[in-house]
Amino acid sequence: MSERRSSESGFPINGVYTEADLPEDLDSRLGGPGEFPYTRGVYPTMYTSRPWTMRQYAGFGTATESNARYHQLLRAGTMGLSVAFDLPTQMGYDSDEPIAHGEVGKVGVAIDSIEDMRLLFADIPLDKVSTSMTINAPGSVLLLLYQLVAEENGVPGAALNGTIQNDILKEYIARGTYIFPPKPSLRLVADTFAYCRKEVPKWNTISISGYHMAEAGATPAQEIAFTLANGVEYVRAALAAGLAVDDFAPRLSFFFVARTTLLEEVAKFRAARKIWARLMRDDFGAKDPKSMMLRFHTQTAGVQLTAQQPEVNLVRVAVQGLGAVLGGTQSLHTNSFDEAIALPTEKAARLALRTQQVLAYETDLTATVDPFAGSYVVEAMTAEIEAAAVELMERVADHGSAVDAIEAGFQKREIEQSAYRIAQEIDSGERVVVGLNRFTVDEEEPYEPLRVDPAIEAAQAERLARLRAERDGDAVARALADLRAAADGTDNVLYPMKAALRARATVGEVCGTLREAWGLYRPTDRF
Repeated sequence: MSERRSSESGFPINGVYTEADLPEDLDSRLGGPGEFPYTRGVYPTMYTSRPWTMRQYAGFGTATESNARYHQLLRAGTMGLSVAFDLPTQMGYDSDEPIAHGEVGKVGVAIDSIEDMRLLFADIPLDKVSTSMTINAPGSVLLLLYQLVAEENGVPGAALNGTIQNDILKEYIARGTYIFPPKPSLRLVADTFAYCRKEVPKWNTISISGYHMAEAGATPAQEIAFTLANGVEYVRAALAAGLAVDDFAPRLSFFFVARTTLLEEVAKFRAARKIWARLMRDDFGAKDPKSMMLRFHTQTAGVQLTAQQPEVNLVRVAVQGLGAVLGGTQSLHTNSFDEAIALPTEKAARLALRTQQVLAYETDLTATVDPFAGSYVVEAMTAEIEAAAVELMERVADHGSAVDAIEAGFQKREIEQSAYRIAQEIDSGERVVVGLNRFTVDEEEPYEPLRVDPAIEAAQAERLARLRAERDGDAVARALADLRAAADGTDNVLYPMKAALRARATVGEVCGTLREAWGLYRPTDRF
């Protein structure tokens, strides 16, 4: 008899499941598709009326290069754009600042000012595409630049669709691209909620992310527990700022990973929807059904890709994408097979998109809603993950709040313990990774990765020098002073921030002004 396996979340997986393994309250746990508690999906028809949005995360080097990639993806059939920013932009630094040296354009596109944003979206119809921007601490800054460019092209804020990640809490837990301390960071998030409700009403103001925690080693149960706990903190911050729950909650969205453990991933997505629906209705008194719907984007698991035999990643990504679709995602990014080596080549990015298109148009996945509903194994796993996630959320709450737990290092320690266990299992061979610790080859085929030209940094510095020489310096100084006054007070900072960006203040100057007002976050001061 084979050894009994455990799930990624730690509960045992039975060799056989029967009706006896189903939760006793299955009917109430399920509901119908598009009905509370949304276990079966947030919309009644799901993919039977239209497939999920196919996004491809892209951005590298200069805005002009990234713009060319976006046009290629749109021609290939991408339905939404997903922008990757370089590390200096993510940290709120201009490309010519000393701290940015060596990182300009490396992991995404460098955006220093409205001029770069104009190039990034040149000749792209912003009223017809949906754009997701993976940006957190300076998320409001990049959103305003996007809105300004749209307005220059005659597209009002009311016509814009998209998402900014804007999830600062997970940065303290797993990723590290924070700027300000938690309290002013939460204020900035709440100001963005209020601004978008009035000025960009169809924009998703936050994408509360478990993806990066999963990439850092979180189990599926940890991923949804810590993500939803962060979601609770954002809801509380918005309520404390005077917003009504049904005024902002319908625009909240989430971002999860899809691993190769397909059955558990499907169960994870279904459990997350159920937990969030109950939280919003019972704990926060939401009345609008849209406030209770956990809508989410999924990205396939980059951490599971290998540099060894990279073509095998095509298979991994297909399985991961399948899990996301069976779990009911609203949009999906499929990683390119070469991303464990370098930025994806054009061919690899196209193959990643074709993977989604095969799932959508050559399979019968879009013929019916929630194909696993009633499955002995998936329903049992859904209940197991839900119970484990709720228990972890209670442990977060025991600290007082998600921020208190972050400052105590709770989530970070839990994830690091899981990551260490996974690394040990891979090293010992207990966890099989094809091509890495089993089924290896003596020699790898040569592969030529995409490389970013180091001259980009100098070119960005020249553009910044020209911008500062040509703009009205006094107007910029006045606008930044207005921003500082709002940051020191209680006014919504996005309105003076937009004025400063329109006057051609740079991303670094805007973020630097907020640094002066709010200070920097240093983990060693807290833990």
